[in-house]
Formats: sequence, structure tokens, C-alpha cells
Amino acid sequence: MVAERSLVGTWRLVSWEFRSADGDVSYPMGRDATGYLIYTPDGFMSATTVSPDRPRFASADMLKGAVQEKIAAFDTYVSYCGTYDHRGNTVVHHVKASLFPNWAGGDQVRTVEWVGDRLRLSTPPMLIDGAQRTVQLLWERVPACP
Repeated sequence: MVAERSLVGTWRLVSWEFRSADGDVSYPMGRDATGYLIYTPDGFMSATTVSPDRPRFASADMLKGAVQEKIAAFDTYVSYCGTYDHRGNTVVHHVKASLFPNWAGGDQVRTVEWVGDRLRLSTPPMLIDGAQRTVQLLWERVPACP
């Protein structure tokens, strides 16, 4: 039997793709999206992905952005955290807090695939921008800090 690889550690986003049933691939945060995924040994996780071209608010006050600034900030950022269970080729994120409020208190299931030393997480088909899409995120492990 092959030993299960560990998700524990910090991962840097390599790519984030939306895939439709007809094979169309798009890059919602651009081909150069950034982000981090953290799995702790005691069962917590945190995920953040962001477009590098996010416009700044005109105000330095984070609560005083104009409506359009807030919409742009929401549309270029995804973040959630909670606990997780990893079993074989599936990881379940038990979401405790999320930028998208509908995820809080629920589970996000991801298929785990190892691509060399990289980690690919894929969603089941989900409704995104009015169509069913699968999200694929490719991550590379970040070396430990000295």
C-alpha cells in the first residue's frame, strides 16, 4: 500500500482555472492569480486567492469604499477558512468563515490529485456566473521559513 501524501503545510497558487462541460477553460483572476492555501497539523485550513490587478480604494479607510470599489474588491478575491478532513483522493473543507457568506457553515469538497510534487484540487461542478463549471487549482508547496 502506498502511503498517503500529506497536505500539511503552506501552498502557493500556480494556476486557477474554470472548466465548463464543453471543455472551455477560463482564468477568472487572470493567468497570474496569486494565493495561499494552508493546512495545519491540528486540522485547520485557510485558502486565499486574488487577482494581482485589484484596484485600490480611493479612501485609505477600508470601510469607506464606494459601492463599485467594494464590488470590484469582492469580484477579485476569494477567501475562506475552517477545519478539514483528508481521506485518500478527497479533502473536505468544513467552512467556518468565508468572504462568500453562503459557504459559511457548510462543506467544500475537493478532489485531490498529485501532479509530481504539486497539488491539484478540483471542485465538483458548481454554479459560477450562470453556468456549471469545475474549478481546478494547482498549488506548489512553499518551503518552511528558516
